[in-house]
Amino acid sequence: MKIATWNINSVRLRLDQVERFLTEQSPDILCLQEIKVAEHLFPHEMFERLGFTHRAIHGQKGYHGVATVSKVPFTEFSRHDWQDNGEARHVGVELQGAGQGLILENVYIPAGGDIADREVNPKFGQKLDFLERMTRWADKIDRPTLIVGDFNIAPLPSDVYDHKALLKVVSHTPIEVETLGRFQDAHGWVDLGRQFIPAPERNYSWWSYRSYWRQKDQGRRLDHMWASPDLAKQARAHCFVEETRRWDQPSDHVPLISEFEL
Repeated sequence: MKIATWNINSVRLRLDQVERFLTEQSPDILCLQEIKVAEHLFPHEMFERLGFTHRAIHGQKGYHGVATVSKVPFTEFSRHDWQDNGEARHVGVELQGAGQGLILENVYIPAGGDIADREVNPKFGQKLDFLERMTRWADKIDRPTLIVGDFNIAPLPSDVYDHKALLKVVSHTPIEVETLGRFQDAHGWVDLGRQFIPAPERNYSWWSYRSYWRQKDQGRRLDHMWASPDLAKQARAHCFVEETRRWDQPSDHVPLISEFEL
């Protein structure tokens, strides 16, 4: 089974790119973040035509939003408000048929603004609180689970183009890395990106619109696929599809794909 995740930065704006990706890479399931569309306006027709007949959409107008589309039957499992303000940032599903019983969690963690200080930047505090709520949730997980999405944190020194330069930049600050580490420890999550592409190998998933085209390769690994320990043993491959970042008017994120022998 191939499971993919992609912060698409507007699914309607980049619907042709999503179709191209699905056609070329043939995943069984795709988790999208930042779909930026309310549920009743989600572009169902293309997904239906390509066989993704099972869909869980948690959207809102203009911002955020997540969607899980699948060729494999599932039932929607949960919608957690880890942001604690009603924003559409999570949807969980339970697979039926192939992979029955697997829980797939699709999350879009807040970016956190520009200043790494919750006293002067409430968005940064919201991000840390979001992660703490996720950590309390993860501590109680008792099912094989895969959590994927845009975590908006690059945890390792090799997950950014310049570790020292970014230590005070939101997404790579020590407090974010420590907070994400507590979330990882709460369930013993296995980071598939680094299981298959060990540090310090290059493994970026995001490049700023401002710097990428200068060919400086100023990337960060903000997108992740983390598995329960037993599920991680069934993982067979993992990759990032960097070519999408070179398409016309691309998302600033690229897709990740993990393959499992379930």
